[in-house]
Amino acid sequence: MERDRRRRKKRRRNRKTRRKGFVFLVLLLVVIGAAGVLKMIKATPGLFCESGNILLSDSGQKIGFPELNVSEEDVADGFYYQQLSEQEKQVYREILQGVRSMDETILLHAGENDEAGKIYEYLMYDRSELFWCDGSSKMTVYKDYTEFHPSYICTQDQRESRREQIENAAQEVLAGAQGCETEYEKIKYIFKYLVDTVDYDQNALDNQNIYSSLVGKRSVCAGYSRAAQYLLKQMGIECIYVVGTVKEQGAHAWNIVKCDDKYYQMDVTFGDPIFQENETGETLPHDLVNYEYLCCTDEEIFTDHQQDDFVPYPVCDSNDLEYYRINGLYYETFDENEIYEKMKENENKRLV
Repeated sequence: MERDRRRRKKRRRNRKTRRKGFVFLVLLLVVIGAAGVLKMIKATPGLFCESGNILLSDSGQKIGFPELNVSEEDVADGFYYQQLSEQEKQVYREILQGVRSMDETILLHAGENDEAGKIYEYLMYDRSELFWCDGSSKMTVYKDYTEFHPSYICTQDQRESRREQIENAAQEVLAGAQGCETEYEKIKYIFKYLVDTVDYDQNALDNQNIYSSLVGKRSVCAGYSRAAQYLLKQMGIECIYVVGTVKEQGAHAWNIVKCDDKYYQMDVTFGDPIFQENETGETLPHDLVNYEYLCCTDEEIFTDHQQDDFVPYPVCDSNDLEYYRINGLYYETFDENEIYEKMKENENKRLV
């Protein structure tokens, strides 16, 4: 009996020893695993994030990103925004938030394999209201993030003063459109307003933005096109800023507008007789409006325009809103007397 009791006691001691050894082994593995994870984090910059706003730099320094308050809904109407990947869309919103605050340095979730410059370009094409940005920038690119430094053309106080002037000018323009019932009438109204009130001037100050066209009344193609985009957007009409070239002239900007669920080409600059004078040397009446470039097709505008091909622009293949066709001035055959009588009729209507 005594011998059996000693054997049972010895077995219990052995089981306790084995349990302690097992627990010690588990703890040892946990410590080793944690050390391995920590080593991996330190060796892989940017892998470890806290709350989505903290990033480890290449040197192990924590980089704090501000909370992103620009939502998807705020920018979803941007044509160029919709051409970006999900990660690029976040960078787009980060830049927009930063330039709205006129930050000197904007931290971006864009690393050495990303294209922050391209994304900023897309932002400027979408957001014509960003008149205080000239579109240029400097940046310091790291493996997993970028320090982005946009260039501004004015101070914050100057921006607020100019913004007020722009808004007052826009309200005056929109007030004159109250009699426009259809989308086409609104588009035509903005086209004619800009042709009538803005003079083409390559020497105009800040001629790449809406301040030059809506307030200064002197601009170039970028100013015309951004003003059309800015005004039509406020009227609820989609208007895309298009970039490309014109034969024998070089880089150019114009618009694509959406009217009654169809897309049309529109070039306000080419509708201005002062621009035509500068290009051809001919003397033209300054109250003339060239409606050939209002709501036209790809086929028609591509006779002298060429779109850049870095994005797929909407196809414009409907000619149902061509001004001269709508107003009975489009002819399949040439009849001099008929054309002359029609021109007199339209001129008499204009003078009434």
